[in-house]
Amino acid sequence: MTAVLAADRLSYSYPGAPPVFSELSLEVTQGTSLAVLGPNGGGKTTLLRLLCGGLRPMAGTVLLRGRPLSYGRVALAEFRTQVQFVHQDPDDQLFAATVRQDVSFGPLNLGLPPEAAAARVTSALEDMEILPLADQPTHLLSFGQRKRVAIAGALALRPVVLILDEPTAGLDPAGTEALLTTLERLRAGGTTIIVSTHDVDFAHRWADDAAIIARGTLHAGPADTLLTDSALLRGASLRPAWGPAVGRVLRALGGLPAAAPDPRSPEEVLALEPEPRP
Repeated sequence: MTAVLAADRLSYSYPGAPPVFSELSLEVTQGTSLAVLGPNGGGKTTLLRLLCGGLRPMAGTVLLRGRPLSYGRVALAEFRTQVQFVHQDPDDQLFAATVRQDVSFGPLNLGLPPEAAAARVTSALEDMEILPLADQPTHLLSFGQRKRVAIAGALALRPVVLILDEPTAGLDPAGTEALLTTLERLRAGGTTIIVSTHDVDFAHRWADDAAIIARGTLHAGPADTLLTDSALLRGASLRPAWGPAVGRVLRALGGLPAAAPDPRSPEEVLALEPEPRP
């Protein structure tokens, strides 16, 4: 399958600090969802900022559809319309007085006619299920609503790749469920989505692929494989995913067929409960 975004032997270090990683490579397949996991300070956010052009590597190349990223002003601006980054804290991204004004900034900055920009804004707000909030002041919204506005601002640019830094951080369980549903709908519509997260259960439930980065080393592969590797997770200061552990217990008790996939949510486990006898 085609790699829409790739890192080829990237190296990066912050001033006065040892390298975060050296010669790190990763390929992201078109139309898939990728979860990037690892310990605090392990390099997750640094990798994401390199992939979106927010940082320039000391060595190596970022490629979009096989074409190396150029860091000239015009080329970088064009790249960022196709690869959008959403901050962990939405207040680092929102600045306009109302939701509609904030989400309009990107399309209008592209030079789109007002009618075309307005259509993109409406579409992005509908995708994030916040159209009724269009004329609300952003500072009066809840944290979860502000997160959705920040993502809508990125979607309004119609990116090829959407990169989210810790999208579930600060959300309650209901907010996390709602965001998961939205991200799955976007992925099903063809958007390639990359998220960094500490939440192994979220990653196991949602992602097609996973990349675990720790001590400068990256392991990438199918999420179902990586997130059941206890030794790998332990080395990255991550706990095992809930679903595979429950799956092993259920198979041992005869409650799940040997070839059945691991459950991804409590609802899937409850659905296995036998009907009460009359």
